[in-house]
Amino acid sequence: MGRFWWVKESQRTTPLVVTMENPNYSIVEINGPESYSSNSNKDHSKSPKQFTWVLLLKAHKAANFISCFTSFLFSFPSLLRQRISIKTKPSKGSILFKFIRGFLFLCLITLGFELIGYFNKWNLPRFHNPNLHMPEIQNWVHFAYLSWISFRVKYIAYPIQIMSNICVVLFIIQSLDRLILCIGCFWVKLKGLKPRIKSEPFKEDGTECEKYPMVLVQIPMCNEREVYEQSICAICQLDWPKDRFLIQVLDDSDDESIMSLIQSEVAKWQERGINIIYRHRLVRKGYKAGNLKSAMSCDYVKYYEFVTIFDADFQPNPDFLKQTIPHFKGNPDLGLVQARWSFVNKDENLLTRLQYINMSFHFEVEQQVNGIFLNFFGFNGTAGVWRIKCLEDSGGWLERTTVEDMDIAVRAHVNGWKFIFLNDVKVLCEVPESYEAYRKQQHRWHSGPMHLFRLCIPPIITSKISVWKKANLILLFFLLRKLILPFYSFILFCVILPLTMFVPEAELPVWVICYVPVLLSLLNVFPAPKYFPFVIPYLLFENTMSVTKFNAMLSGLLQLGSSYEWVVTKKAGRTSSEGNQGEKEQMKIDKNKEINKGDLPKVKKANKIYKKELAIALLLLTAAVRSLLSARGVHFYFLLFQGAAFLLVGLDLIGEQMN
Repeated sequence: MGRFWWVKESQRTTPLVVTMENPNYSIVEINGPESYSSNSNKDHSKSPKQFTWVLLLKAHKAANFISCFTSFLFSFPSLLRQRISIKTKPSKGSILFKFIRGFLFLCLITLGFELIGYFNKWNLPRFHNPNLHMPEIQNWVHFAYLSWISFRVKYIAYPIQIMSNICVVLFIIQSLDRLILCIGCFWVKLKGLKPRIKSEPFKEDGTECEKYPMVLVQIPMCNEREVYEQSICAICQLDWPKDRFLIQVLDDSDDESIMSLIQSEVAKWQERGINIIYRHRLVRKGYKAGNLKSAMSCDYVKYYEFVTIFDADFQPNPDFLKQTIPHFKGNPDLGLVQARWSFVNKDENLLTRLQYINMSFHFEVEQQVNGIFLNFFGFNGTAGVWRIKCLEDSGGWLERTTVEDMDIAVRAHVNGWKFIFLNDVKVLCEVPESYEAYRKQQHRWHSGPMHLFRLCIPPIITSKISVWKKANLILLFFLLRKLILPFYSFILFCVILPLTMFVPEAELPVWVICYVPVLLSLLNVFPAPKYFPFVIPYLLFENTMSVTKFNAMLSGLLQLGSSYEWVVTKKAGRTSSEGNQGEKEQMKIDKNKEINKGDLPKVKKANKIYKKELAIALLLLTAAVRSLLSARGVHFYFLLFQGAAFLLVGLDLIGEQMN
């Protein structure tokens, strides 16, 4: 006897009772197969009860779907308002955004043509011969499609291929530079190369040469409500004779409540016998460089031999000066000793983890290798000790760029001073926890060097340093690592790659898209092996940041308005068990933070929308759809994941929300 498709073996003797989740429906009882006729002519028929049950199940599913969809439609506007910062002022579209928007519009039109051709089976294989034979024209749409193919083969494919080849060459050069740095780091680890203190330790009672030198400690800050207390607390506990060092709190705040808090903190440590003073400028000119320049103009500075700088979120260990200052003894050509940064919030969220990978490579590989083999690297702006004579010989702090730290380092190197980097000496600080803060920081860090490059080229060329040092400064330090890297990253992955999907006659090798970038990302993660699971997110995020870096590089190179824009990086005031404060002191700081937070009005956090990133996300996803028509598997997956990464960043779904 035939069996019904909806009847199971277990249902032969037991009735089946189905209870509907929705109370609007009643209970329906369905009997077993005995209720059906054994007549062979009715084997494939359904009883009225079975038919009613199937209809009710379908109606139930449809009702649930309509209910869920309706609730989503009603809740979507409120969700959208939560994700978008309503108070964000509309800004005028930049030239880069207009270019991306126009590029996206052309790609969407082209994709429409390609889809029409694909479904009508007009799609042709990739032709490299401009004199290709066209099939018979069917209608005007077919004619337009064939005209597009002919136009792209004759006029578009070759220029795109040239641009692609140029970017590939730049990519190879930059990859080799990264590989050489990694080999240098391996050699340093293998041989145990690092700066060592060769002189005798300082003595409080002894000859003039054996005494502790006079050290000036500067803490530049501006509206640093969250971190001023823990920073001043850590620096006031430096292990150095109290009469041999002076702490300058250089406050550029324009908020009177914050100024009052900082003054109270300084007065508290003065009562404890610490040699600390508070300075405030009425006119905040020149940002951080102007603040440091003003502090160095004090009459008492001539009595000091060294100056160390800590930004407001830095918390040095008590033995910081004893680990750095002795390197200057017996080394008159040494102008700078730079310590490494360590981060208290590196595991706060995905954004901080990705930043930690980047900063670990910067310090472990770039700074350490350049310091050992070249005695030169870019000053990090904080956690470093300068010989004051070096600063004076190099022209002091200048207000001409937003990267005053790199500016003074280049001028000191041109004047023949040497630098050393101490990878073992670490100073606690923070990385930005929100994408908005990180984005502004990266804009300043990439626009300033290009602005400085324009200013430093003539002095470098006319300087008396060796040709090798000139080549290193111009070709490697500025051009390759500050200009070419953001240029090819953006052009290659955000322009050339989508173009090759719509113009398949121009090809981009798979190894450029996938294999070599993954290998380089693995090398970048090497200094932080704990974060190897984040290799792929790191690769995608770095490509996403190429938009901000490329835009900043252009603004600095062309001296646009945003090239001299300085926004203080927002800090959260995180503390760590690695800090040097005692338990009682730390409890006081935490208690004061809670009190200060209670006095502040509560501001709702909201996300921002980043138009450039969203436009590129749509562009890459459009190119991913086009890659499916050409059956390019690797290209499709890369474009899909990279487009998703741009989408997450564009909707500000990475990192903490901003107030």
